Amino acid sequence: MSVLEKLSSQSAIALEEKYGAHNYHPLPVVLSKGEGVYMWDVEGKKYYDFLSAYSAVNQGHCHPRIVAAMTRQAKTLTLTSRAFHNDMLGRFEAYVTSYFGFDKVLPMNTGAEAVETAIKICRKWAYEKKNIPEQQAKIIVCENNFHGRTTTIISFSNDADARENFGPYTPGFIKIPYDDLTALEKVLKEQEHIAGFLVEPIQGEAGVYVPSEGYLKGAKQLCEKHQVLFIADEIQTGIARTGEILAVDHEEVKPDMLILGKAISGGVYPVSAVLADDHIMEVIKPGQHGSTFGGNPVAAAVAMEALAVVKDEQLADNAQKLGVLFREKLQEYIEGSSIVSKVRGKGLLNAIVINDSDQSDTAWNICLKLKDNGLLAKPTHGNIIRFAPPLVMTQEQLLDCVSIIINTLKEFEV
Repeated sequence: MSVLEKLSSQSAIALEEKYGAHNYHPLPVVLSKGEGVYMWDVEGKKYYDFLSAYSAVNQGHCHPRIVAAMTRQAKTLTLTSRAFHNDMLGRFEAYVTSYFGFDKVLPMNTGAEAVETAIKICRKWAYEKKNIPEQQAKIIVCENNFHGRTTTIISFSNDADARENFGPYTPGFIKIPYDDLTALEKVLKEQEHIAGFLVEPIQGEAGVYVPSEGYLKGAKQLCEKHQVLFIADEIQTGIARTGEILAVDHEEVKPDMLILGKAISGGVYPVSAVLADDHIMEVIKPGQHGSTFGGNPVAAAVAMEALAVVKDEQLADNAQKLGVLFREKLQEYIEGSSIVSKVRGKGLLNAIVINDSDQSDTAWNICLKLKDNGLLAKPTHGNIIRFAPPLVMTQEQLLDCVSIIINTLKEFEV
């Protein structure tokens, strides 16, 4: 079979089923084109994208400026490794540190790599700057977190699917309830050798759980009091998704370490980064951490353009405005609904809670019907449907999507 041969949806799915590892359970749709807020399947059917590749495509599919930046750089120089300097990396480092207000950046490729990088830096800082005894550093994390699926990261997950039969697990993590300052303060007071607190400003994969107002600010103050690094995982919530450039900006919190990924590239190339000030980042010396592709010229060019698009097109403001409208319209419907119990979110990161068991297939069936009706979304944790469209969406498009969602839900009302 030629690699360019046109495939039907059925044929493409059959190929994945036969030759690919079964580590995902995708919706049965085969996409071949994307532009802005839309995607098309191989048969030519058009859909609204309401997942944005888990918030990687905040700037919309195939944004012409980002694609042009990638194409220009790919024709010139793609990779040197960090064995040599290249003429794009320093530009990117200066741009991204200024953009987010930090002294230094360590570039990587994927979100999970960036989380691993932050963990390593935090531990090394603890030993060399806080004088925690070697091998004793602990990092506080939150229950129902999602930071990736590497061996170390799943060691502090409580998702059975992510953990089962992948041990032995990495020690050094303390789990506490999310959105619970009392629990955080208790651990900080009673436990020795705490190096950091790793937290998602909004728990996306867990079902778009937005913490109480003041939680992030209070957590940062507790970390400062106990000389513990506040590490914000903004891989999904960052880059304008929640109505601010970063979700922590809603409470004017500056993390000690900031973890970015996904939309830092506009979804066209794997780029991630860890940002921190000099007193933290200086613990990393040559040979102690790295990546062949981290900070490559294409990644640098793409990320700079992707971040420029966010500001030039005022995507945070658009996310804030449309998010309020989306929740208002859904809430109006929910007040008379038997199938949906709640809508929650911030900016254009939202979710609805289906009035059914998290073991049921109702949310999945709703997403199948949404697909039939021209909108793509996906359940998370059984009975929750996450809605996260590209931030370039217009008000007219959003209202059209709200109509599709509500009309679809009506088909499931008892």
